[in-house]
Amino acid sequence: MSDSSARRGAHFARGGSNRPSGNAPAGRRQAARAGQARPSRPTQGQATQAGAGRQRAARPQRRQAQAAPAGATGRRQPISRTGATGVRSANGSHMSSRTAQTTRRARGAAGGRHERKPDRRRSRRRVLPFVLIAVAIVAIAGVLVVPRLMGSSKTKTTKAGQSVTVNIPEGSGGSAIAKILLDAGVISDEQTFTTEVKRQNADSSMKSGTYNFTTGEDVSEVVSLLVTGPNSSKGTVTISEGLTVKKTAELVQKSLGIKASDFEAQAKASNYSDKYAFLANVQNDSLEGFLYPQKYDFGSEKNLTADKVITAMLDAYQKNVASLDFAIAEANIKSTYGLTVSDYDVLKIASIIEREAVNDDDRTKVASVFYNRLQKGMPLQSDATMAYVTGGEVTADDLKQSSPYNTYLNKGLPPTPICTPSIKSIQAALSPAKTNYYYFLIIENGSYSNHTFSETYEEHQQAIAKAKSDQSSSGSSKSSN
Repeated sequence: MSDSSARRGAHFARGGSNRPSGNAPAGRRQAARAGQARPSRPTQGQATQAGAGRQRAARPQRRQAQAAPAGATGRRQPISRTGATGVRSANGSHMSSRTAQTTRRARGAAGGRHERKPDRRRSRRRVLPFVLIAVAIVAIAGVLVVPRLMGSSKTKTTKAGQSVTVNIPEGSGGSAIAKILLDAGVISDEQTFTTEVKRQNADSSMKSGTYNFTTGEDVSEVVSLLVTGPNSSKGTVTISEGLTVKKTAELVQKSLGIKASDFEAQAKASNYSDKYAFLANVQNDSLEGFLYPQKYDFGSEKNLTADKVITAMLDAYQKNVASLDFAIAEANIKSTYGLTVSDYDVLKIASIIEREAVNDDDRTKVASVFYNRLQKGMPLQSDATMAYVTGGEVTADDLKQSSPYNTYLNKGLPPTPICTPSIKSIQAALSPAKTNYYYFLIIENGSYSNHTFSETYEEHQQAIAKAKSDQSSSGSSKSSN
């Protein structure tokens, strides 16, 4: 019971009874509860004795009241000397309001401690999901990280000193290269390789191609080799400038194992003209001049065919020649020489330049000689065009043979290019030097070298005579020594 309830009970007791305050009523109620008969009104002497002993009996009566059994509800509560009402305890005894407050505080404290138990359970329930998530993260980290720390399961056991050939495809990044090397047994783990690549700052410097590695090599040497470039010729072929389709087929057979006859049979413009627009106007169904000269690496190809090789060469031609502006160059040629030439005509001229010129300085001069002759309606008179027919050295008798490639007997250009020209020869054909030359004499004979360009036939004959004399005297001098 609260203090306010005790005060309301005390007010009711004072207002509802005219009996004097004291402990006698409590004594009478205590007697009634104990089942005793109410005593009769005392006489005056008895009252005096009772009054004199009332105070002495106050404490025993309170003890008796506390020990009395609980009565019926609704009885008025006794009033203490302080004016506060008594409070009935749980066992029916009475106690003062102060005692009751102390009891309530004690119970409240005990009750608070008792109520904290459900709070702990709720707290555990709130924390549990976070604990499970943390455990899951640790488990996942273990699955992903531990294998890397312990080494890849794909590592192959390879004896040191063994030769291993590896092909790195074009466009491979550091991670892809690490996996290839790991699978081949070249490196023992990817992490060490990746660390070395970063140390050498080589991630963007490693080159594609076919490599020969020796197992057990230091990882730094492996990375250095990848930066240097392929060191294996397996699965590779290098097409040089000036080769014909026939010579290219022979080289492909030697380097890649594809029969030359199969290559030549496949090397027809009609097989590729739908894909490559620059083959639209070729003559004789020939791919002459279009098999771009460079090194090709087919080490990653498992079933290499002539078609794949030819397609790679045509792709290279398209990629490298596309940067050249044929339209502007052809317009300039028309303006300078009055000649209308096509892209295919330029390629023909470039192929002749490739076979006649020896150095870059000669290319534009040789080009000017051919354009000057075409402008004048003169035959080109190039030995190189007949060499395309003979396949070797050209004799005086060869120059008398009737052939569309005999530029001594026929004016204009041959039907097709006579070889695969270099980019520099194509550039020279697109932008010739401005000269008045109509003749040239180029001799490279051992230690003797002569590059003479002439404007007239007489000058050209004099240059030939001088070259013969110089070589004779040089020969005599060597003999005398």
